[in-house]
Amino acid sequence: MRDPIRTEPTMDALNINVLKKSCLACSMHQLCLPMGLDDGDINRLDKLIGNRRRVGANDKLYETGEPLRNLYAVRFGHFKTSQLNAFGGTQITGFQMAGDLLGMDAISTDRHHCDAVALEDSEVCEIPFDGLQELFVQLPTLLRHFHRIMGQEITREQNVMLLLGNMRAEQRFAIFLVNLSARYAARGYSPHSFHLRMSREDIGNYLGLTIESISRLLSRFRKLGLVEIDRREITLLDIARLKALASGAEECKPMA
Repeated sequence: MRDPIRTEPTMDALNINVLKKSCLACSMHQLCLPMGLDDGDINRLDKLIGNRRRVGANDKLYETGEPLRNLYAVRFGHFKTSQLNAFGGTQITGFQMAGDLLGMDAISTDRHHCDAVALEDSEVCEIPFDGLQELFVQLPTLLRHFHRIMGQEITREQNVMLLLGNMRAEQRFAIFLVNLSARYAARGYSPHSFHLRMSREDIGNYLGLTIESISRLLSRFRKLGLVEIDRREITLLDIARLKALASGAEECKPMA
């Protein structure tokens, strides 16, 4: 039996008059900066957070060259980050969802190295970086968790480099789907059925594939009984085989 789908909140579904503001009340706080803090320390972090900022679909949260002022914890919604490649084209570097932290690309130079754009109506918590550094001195647990987040970001970038290396197209796409499944599961949503917030063109850009390749892969995965597709709604029918494809333990026949 498939897992019931937990519907993610959208801006339209949230009533601003009843929206709870504190970190303790946020359903994503166990994935975000407050993870591992006690209630008192979470309240101290909550006092630092300046604004909950709404970002409309296709609007920029920040752009390349903008000075570092805040880090941004995604409260709900989805984003994509991108930067210019060596040929002057746009390369998508990641997709972020509730519980993820945006803006760390600017820490080394005090300026952002990428654009962050909302894929749908979204909301972020603005965390002033100067104040956060002061709080690190007072809360070593927060600093350790922040270091873990940065380490995970480095690992993610390394994995993307591997993904765009010598992996076959079907392996790249299987990794993408398995990764999305795990991320939704960590947030309490169904690991089997979810809505693709990003377009096929964006997925292809991220994976180093053409939009035609993504369409062919979806068609092939459907014929193999791995997925069901209804526009942007995707259901993973055989996660075990998808994981085997992702690991390279199983192969698909080459695309025609």
